[in-house]
Amino acid sequence: MVNFVNREVELDQLRDCYDSETADFVVIYGRRRLGKSELVRQSIVDRDDAIYYQAVESTAQNQLEQFVDAAAGQFPSLQNVRRDWETLLEALGEQDAVVIIDEFPFLIEEDESLPSRLQRVWDLELQETGMTLVLVGSSISVMEDKVLSGSAPLYGRRTATIDLKPLSITDVRQFFPEYDPETAITAWSIYGGTPYYLQTIDPDQELGRNVRQTILSERGLLYSEPEFLLRTELRQPNTYFSILRALAHGRRTPNEIAGMAGVNSGSLSTYLQKLRRLRLVERHIPVTESPTSSKRGRYRIAAPLFRFWFRFVYGNQDQLRLLDEDAFEKLVAPELADYVSPLFERLSQQALPALVDRQFRHIGQWWFKEHELDVLGLTTDGLVAGECKFTSQPVSEGVLADLERTASEVRWAGEPADGKTLYVLFSRSGYTTDLERLADTRDDVMLFDIPDLLT
Repeated sequence: MVNFVNREVELDQLRDCYDSETADFVVIYGRRRLGKSELVRQSIVDRDDAIYYQAVESTAQNQLEQFVDAAAGQFPSLQNVRRDWETLLEALGEQDAVVIIDEFPFLIEEDESLPSRLQRVWDLELQETGMTLVLVGSSISVMEDKVLSGSAPLYGRRTATIDLKPLSITDVRQFFPEYDPETAITAWSIYGGTPYYLQTIDPDQELGRNVRQTILSERGLLYSEPEFLLRTELRQPNTYFSILRALAHGRRTPNEIAGMAGVNSGSLSTYLQKLRRLRLVERHIPVTESPTSSKRGRYRIAAPLFRFWFRFVYGNQDQLRLLDEDAFEKLVAPELADYVSPLFERLSQQALPALVDRQFRHIGQWWFKEHELDVLGLTTDGLVAGECKFTSQPVSEGVLADLERTASEVRWAGEPADGKTLYVLFSRSGYTTDLERLADTRDDVMLFDIPDLLT
């Protein structure tokens, strides 16, 4: 079982803060299950000057008592200090301690004055010490509102911020090193880069069996995971469930989403904004347009497991129960290539800078009226236009011809007059002999296979 993967950059950043002679105030936040707690625990292994305290939902007094219990193991004298956050932290500052408070939002729920009191003790006492204070939180909205925003009492005090992201596809492979490249990409398309989800995979079992046991079975660890997290974050989640189901079934524009979800189009933006804030949904625009002014945004589910769950589990629970051992083969397998295809496009976009030797300004998708490109890179030398095919058939010359026609429709203000368009193709099932021969004769065509995305 893989317990901790990568995060070297974040570990080095934290340890540099711990070892510095000046005071450091670090904020770590990100979606749930990404491994924030494990990151900070790993960062203080073998240190005798560090305190790790994980807050729980309890009364403010209980939280203080638990903090003292956690801290007294390293600093016994703390038992004699008055039970007050400012006094306790001031005493730890005198020891140049490393103090990690995990799930900080639970403390704020019980004591809204805590950020202001931390600000006061930081300004008056702690910033002149060698202490490192680390606040960790999974509730992104609380961390942004109460710690990071310009109106928050602690604004301007932090010396470092770690916005923890999912693991990359290359890191994800460590959880199932024996899977072939296509199976590895399919596994990432289902479980994403979230360590907690990836650790449920038995690498000695085939992918379908893992999915059935962990996600499709009501006994599986992830069977109710998206529902549980949404009910934790949202007061009235049913409307959000309908919106996420629409997104999981390929609805992308506000009108399409509202239509399938049965939501009034006028109120849809409020729901989408909340889901974006939770990092579950993302808005993307044609790569040639401005994020602030474009009106042609599309929406998609950011977390692969949520996308998979809302497509294959939500609303299908009775069917899954009846199918039991056959659930993956009957319900998922026939639609799997179609499900993976959009995520294959995202991986192709991410891999582009490593595969093409150009200086990229932006990479993404592009669409205008009936024209659409899976991959479009804007570079100082012109456009890099790409098509992705996650199908069982080799890609033919016709696909390249269509790509060239579509790319000719792109209008980009930043394109150099003499810029030359490079055409890139990404294929699950290789290429026809005719296309391979043609690509060999041209310096503006590049062909990539699945293993290229994983190197």
